[in-house]
Amino acid sequence: MTQTTAAHETQERASWVPMIGLFLAQVLMSFNVAALPISIGGMVDEFGVPPTVVSSTIVTYGLAVAALVMTGAKLGQRIGWVVVFRVVIATFAGSALMMIFSPTVGWAIAGQAVAGASAAIIVPSLVALVAENYHGPQQATAIGSLGSARAISGVSAFFIGGTLGTLVGWRPVFGIVLGLAVVVFLLSFRLRSDAGDPGIRIDLVAAVLIGAAIVSLTLGFNNLNAWGLFYARDGAPFDLLGLSPAPLLVVLGVVLGQVFFGWTRRRMADGKVPLVDLSVLGRASERAAVYAMFIVVALEAALNFTVPLYIQIVQGRTPFDTALAMMPFNLTVFVTATLIVRFYRRYPPRTIGVFGFVLTTVALGWLAFVVTNNWETLPTILGLFVFGVGQGALVTLVFNVLVTAAPKRLAGDVGSIRGTTQNLASAVGTALAGALLVTVLSVGVGRAVVDHPELPPELVAQVDLDNVNFVSNDDLREVLAGTDADAQQVEAAVALNEEARLDTLRIGLLILAGLSATAILPASRLPRYRPDEIPDPRPAPTS
Repeated sequence: MTQTTAAHETQERASWVPMIGLFLAQVLMSFNVAALPISIGGMVDEFGVPPTVVSSTIVTYGLAVAALVMTGAKLGQRIGWVVVFRVVIATFAGSALMMIFSPTVGWAIAGQAVAGASAAIIVPSLVALVAENYHGPQQATAIGSLGSARAISGVSAFFIGGTLGTLVGWRPVFGIVLGLAVVVFLLSFRLRSDAGDPGIRIDLVAAVLIGAAIVSLTLGFNNLNAWGLFYARDGAPFDLLGLSPAPLLVVLGVVLGQVFFGWTRRRMADGKVPLVDLSVLGRASERAAVYAMFIVVALEAALNFTVPLYIQIVQGRTPFDTALAMMPFNLTVFVTATLIVRFYRRYPPRTIGVFGFVLTTVALGWLAFVVTNNWETLPTILGLFVFGVGQGALVTLVFNVLVTAAPKRLAGDVGSIRGTTQNLASAVGTALAGALLVTVLSVGVGRAVVDHPELPPELVAQVDLDNVNFVSNDDLREVLAGTDADAQQVEAAVALNEEARLDTLRIGLLILAGLSATAILPASRLPRYRPDEIPDPRPAPTS
């Protein structure tokens, strides 16, 4: 017993310098993602493309991470976590260079594909390297700091990115990403890790199945608006008996996902090494944590896309204005993610989870009723503050539930599941937000045109209502200048568009509130125990 105690004391004295590198690696990824919504306005202006095209950078990043993270975890186990960590940090730096010097939006999308592929290995690396470098109370603190790093990245990206985007441009924001990558690479030489196991074989069938499933799901969700929600539109690459390929891809993704789980269970039953060990989801409470994680990240992604879209594109305001508008939310997420661990000794995860989703539901419902064209009103700030409290508590909570329940050898698998869930949720949340808002806007504009007799049918016929999108008042006036509209009709159309956009935003927030409410059920299945009652992680299954 004395030797064990002494060993624990030695472990607790481990240097925090390696953790600084891991902390900044999480900041690196999260800063990159948070900087993308801030850059929407700048990229739209510079590349001359719609905001929904620019949002493909966000979707592409999440798609690449979610599709490759399970394979990335196995590569880390095979090659060695430290070695592979350094390589992908270098490629992440390369992606920042692609963003800085991108001549077209295609280069920016490709840059985020490289960043996502790199993050697919960084995400499981963080969990595995924390497990190998820290133990006991230090490990719990280190895991909690990753949640704080994600939150502080949102604050800094919106504030710094908003300032740079307003004063200089969107490209220098990714110069910060490049600088962070260099610092993390240098600090990686303080990390220690067990050598890789060349005997580990990657299940290529499972890798193809999960990759294809996530690509199908993300492409399907991301193109519901462009290709058609049910019937194929002109922009669809193909159709099946007149049906849009977008919902078909969603169904295909769900089917491939089920095949992946079936294949993995069969492989585990045969005693073979799976792409991801599903025993980390053996308990109902762990599955509930994954469901809750998916919903809370999707909600965050949808809000982080919706607000900058509205402020920069619709209102025509600067990225700095966006940063100020989102500051109550991002700052609250950071503070809550940092302090929520203090409540773990008093309340079980189930109580915190249910309370967190109640807060996000109430906040989104409140915002739907109080939001106006002015984001600096006290009711709007209060709604963002309450949503941030719920969001910050939930993101840290569900991650800790998964980590504390799994044995050390499965840390990489926990990291890959976390990465798949978070990034698929981010991509789906962003894609659904875009498709939902544009669809609702199209319906609203079409109905409003009918209700406004001052806009005659012959004038409406000169405007393409089949491709309604979010545009600023100035852009709308420019479009109408090419029609027969007189000054009075132009102002009527602008007023109609303003009303339709605000109604669309409110309806979107109400739908997000409904989605948040559905998450209360899985949250009610989170563990009842407090940290001092946490059972020992399950031993690794013997084959």
